[in-house]
Amino acid sequence: MIIVNVKEGESLDRALKRFKKKFSNTGVLKELRARQAYEKKSVAKRTQRKKAIYKQSLNQENM
Repeated sequence: MIIVNVKEGESLDRALKRFKKKFSNTGVLKELRARQAYEKKSVAKRTQRKKAIYKQSLNQENM
């Protein structure tokens, strides 16, 4: 359960923004969407490899 303490004098919009940020960091929606449709292991491995290659290419460009 996510708990966001509203500080004294803090606007509700600010507290809601902090809640949304905490909620997105937990990855609940990402997991929910992943569970809605089955993905074969071979396809999942392929996407992981593509992400790793992409990240590695970004790191090489920055150096």
